[in-house]
This record gives sequence, structure tokens and C-alpha cells, in this order.
Amino acid sequence: MSTRRRVGIAGAVFGTASATLAAGALAKRYAVGRIRLRPDLEVSEPFGELRGRQVTVKTSDGVELYAEVDGPEDAPLTIVFCHGYTLNLDSWHYQRRALRDTHRLVFWDQRCHGRSTRTPAEDCTIDRLGADLAELLKALVPGPCVLVGHSMGGMTVMALADSHPELFGDKVRGVALISTSAGKLAELTLGLPALISKVVHWAATPAVSVLGRRAELIDRGRQAGNDVSFLALRYLGFGDPSTISPTVVDFAESMIRSTPTDVIADFYPALMSHDKLAALDVLDKVPTEIIVGDKDWLTPPDHSKSINAGLPSARLTEIPGASHLVLLEKPDAVNETLGELLKRVRDADAGGPIGALPEVGGSPEDLRSLDGSAEGEAS
Repeated sequence: MSTRRRVGIAGAVFGTASATLAAGALAKRYAVGRIRLRPDLEVSEPFGELRGRQVTVKTSDGVELYAEVDGPEDAPLTIVFCHGYTLNLDSWHYQRRALRDTHRLVFWDQRCHGRSTRTPAEDCTIDRLGADLAELLKALVPGPCVLVGHSMGGMTVMALADSHPELFGDKVRGVALISTSAGKLAELTLGLPALISKVVHWAATPAVSVLGRRAELIDRGRQAGNDVSFLALRYLGFGDPSTISPTVVDFAESMIRSTPTDVIADFYPALMSHDKLAALDVLDKVPTEIIVGDKDWLTPPDHSKSINAGLPSARLTEIPGASHLVLLEKPDAVNETLGELLKRVRDADAGGPIGALPEVGGSPEDLRSLDGSAEGEAS
């Protein structure tokens, strides 16, 4: 074969591949464009703009945890929100909006996430997160509180129960565990056939480790965001991609993108080895709500059911059509369940200092309008 012919064939192959990639990119751009043209009820929602009093809590190992205190300082109960893996405190946007007029709220960025400072990989453990939460409670929560944890944040609450059981029933009066697991995440099938799932898990840890070592290079490509990440999160993070607001997807994707790749890699082994089933009996001392989307494939409903089995007094709520980011996807349903938890706490302590808690239960519409009704009364 002549050199000219080989070059011609190579050029044709290269051209075909390039055209295929270009067509794929155009198809993705077209798909995202069509999605963004649909009516978006959340387009004017001030995601990431709700702010409270900014404080810093320095831990015993020198990490500076960024936190915000919101709501009335004289409220009889504080609600502490613990966010999930690769997210930050702004992920609680809808819950902050619903509760900030009636309760004292504490939001914090877990170490290495959001505005909190970085730490060596060996300190990126669930037990260390539990210790951070204990120090945060001591610094920012003078009275009784309720703990709310999503995903890794729920694991943080379990780690606190494991290391500080004396806090539950006294300082900690209630718990909400949202889209989380007490252990055995390494056994997830991820919706794949069993054999393929085992191979994926076998390859995942070394692959994530490699990503961590190439973090700086990878982060450069992540900063701008792209159509692929938008589409991937839209389908993997939410139960019904056809109904989720593009603005909500963009908001969630921006939080994930802001989490450095090496942080993602450092915490991954801790999530896979997490096992706090033995600590669940501590949570049984207080009213506990377990919330999960019935389409959650990251922490599937079976994991919430396992937690429920270890917590006989807890209540399990499966939210139809929701996936892992249920707090953003179905905020009304999540807020309603949190309202029920606060009522249970109030009823359990009817004769104690929480007895005067304002009512926060009721319909999703009631919770959604808390801010507006408070303004009306003030005026």
C-alpha cells in the first residue's frame, strides 16, 4: 500500500472519528438547550444567597470549620444541618427558607468541603467528622437541638452517636437521617448485574486514587462545567429528570464541581468502609425520622430500611419519584417530614424546655409560606 493511500485512509478514519465526536457534542448541546427552554419555576430562586451570622469553629486538630447561625437566637430549639458528600451547607436552601423564622438554625461545611479548611487524607474519616460535629455542638449550640444529616452528613450523626452516646436524649432531642446508610455501601449493585457490580467496586478504589493524584489537572477541566456533567447529574441525582428544574440541577452541579477532586478521592474509602449499625441503638433514645427517595441508587431504600430495623421507634418515609438529592428535588415532602419530627420532639418533651416550640408541622404549602406569613404578622 502506498504512503499516500495510508495517509488518506488514516485521514478518513480520523475525520470520521472527529465528525462522530462533534455530532455527539452537538447532540448534547441540543439536548441541554431544549431542556433549558422549558418553563423553569425555580429560575428566580436565590440559591446560595441565603446567609446567616458567619462563624468559624476551630477543631482540636486545627481545622477551621465554616458555619452559619440563622434564625432567632432566643428560639428554644436549635436545628443543626449536616450536608452530604461533595456538597456544602447551601444544599439546605429549601429547609433554611422554611424554618429560619421559627427556629435557631446552624449550618456548617464539613471539613474539606465548602469554606472549611483542608486536611490531610488520613484525617478524612467518618469518625473524624463525628468528632467535628461534637466540637461544633459545644461551640455553637448552648441548649437542646435536633440533628439533620443528608448522605455523608447522616453518617456524621451516626459517628457522633457512636462516640458520644451521652449527648442523645439530653442535648440531642431528635434526629433526621436523609438518603444515608449505616454501612455496606461497597456492596451496592448500582443497578448493575451482580458480577459487573463486583468488578466496578473492585476497580473503583484504585481508580479514585489515581484521580486524586491527578487532581490539579482534572480540576482545571471541571471548573467551567459542561453539558455532560449537567446531563449526568440530571439523570443520576434526581428521580424524574423530565420534571426537575434546570436551575436546581445547575445549583447542585456547581456545589459538586467546587469540591476538589482530591477531596472526593480522600473521602471515598471512608464512605465505602463506613459501618455504624452498632450505634443505631443510641439514636433509639430520641425521635428519629428516616427519609429516602424510592429511586435513590446511591443510598437505596434498602439501606434506610436496614437503619429502620435497628431503630424500632424511628419512622421511615419513602418519597415517590425522588433520588439521592431528595432535599432539593422534593423539598416540600422533606420539610413536611421535618415538621413532623419537630412535633414528635415537642410531644416527647411536653413538660420540658422544648414544650413551648412553635408549630412547624402541617402541609407542604404551610411550610413553604412560613417566611411570608411571618412578614405579614410583623407588618
